[in-house]
Amino acid sequence: MKTICRKLLLPALLTWAAFAPTAAQSQAVQLRLGTVVPKHSLYHQQLLELGESWRAAQPGGRFVVFTDGSQGGEAEIARRMRIGQLQGALMSVVGLREIEPSIAALQNLPLLFKNWDEVDYVREKMRPAMEKRFLDRGFVVIGWGDAGWVRFFSKEPAFAPEDFKRMKFFAWGSEPEQQAIMKSLGYTPVPLETADILPSMQTGMINVVPSTPYFALASQVYGTASHMLEINWAPIVGALVVTKKAWDEMSPAAQTALRSAGEKAGVQMRSKARQEVDEAVDAMKKRGLQVNKPNAAQMQQWNDLAEKLYPRIRGSMVPAETFDEVFAHLKAYRASKGR
Repeated sequence: MKTICRKLLLPALLTWAAFAPTAAQSQAVQLRLGTVVPKHSLYHQQLLELGESWRAAQPGGRFVVFTDGSQGGEAEIARRMRIGQLQGALMSVVGLREIEPSIAALQNLPLLFKNWDEVDYVREKMRPAMEKRFLDRGFVVIGWGDAGWVRFFSKEPAFAPEDFKRMKFFAWGSEPEQQAIMKSLGYTPVPLETADILPSMQTGMINVVPSTPYFALASQVYGTASHMLEINWAPIVGALVVTKKAWDEMSPAAQTALRSAGEKAGVQMRSKARQEVDEAVDAMKKRGLQVNKPNAAQMQQWNDLAEKLYPRIRGSMVPAETFDEVFAHLKAYRASKGR
């Protein structure tokens, strides 16, 4: 009887083994992305389009985007990628510097860049080496984006640097160096995460938020902070990254599709975000936003403050070598334009 059972079971087992997927085949490749950008925003839409391209090249792949900081602030999102809870993220320099500190040179230099052409030139010059540094740390850069210029949104009108000393600033909880610099200059930073901005404004915990106009509109911050200082303090630069582990699990076709879609998404994010800065300001003005423009004397005070900040930023918020590299590229660019 046992012999008969073995003879009957053996062909069935061999047939199952031939057609059953291996463990690697049965476990679908996952691409779970975290970000603090608002749901349905232009950034979210670009990520969803990228996901469609990736899924078409990675049959059975699972693609999910977590928006609105539901996975925590950007420092927490970086941590989640390291432990495998997320496979990628769209982050600004605030989160990216948790992976590679030199990236801070593209965002944390106030009033240095005069226009987007300068930002683009310096980023592209530094891009190959920067992406190599990220790869060495276990992350693949898929695309570069930005989100507009930082402006100061406050509850009360303010024009000069001195006006803000009586106010409490939102500050990224993951940037203690910035907080220390602000305190040394007489300002009051309050470390928070992005999700805490609106309720903190409403309760009076903070009364000024450095923010891009697009984010101020999408998050409704301007409803409480109804005064905007029209000054291009610094660009918000970001990138889409995935872990090398997740990258290596993808098929070659999916890697190619993701790189292509990431590059396209980066171009779209940059062009649309820049276009929507003015549109966002106009939309907020119609709903009560007051735009305050500093005069020549006040603008000089801001420039003097930036010059005072650079030596403090070099070597603390921005690695000295990268700081010097940015200034060298910018000097060469301006010389080529006769500036």
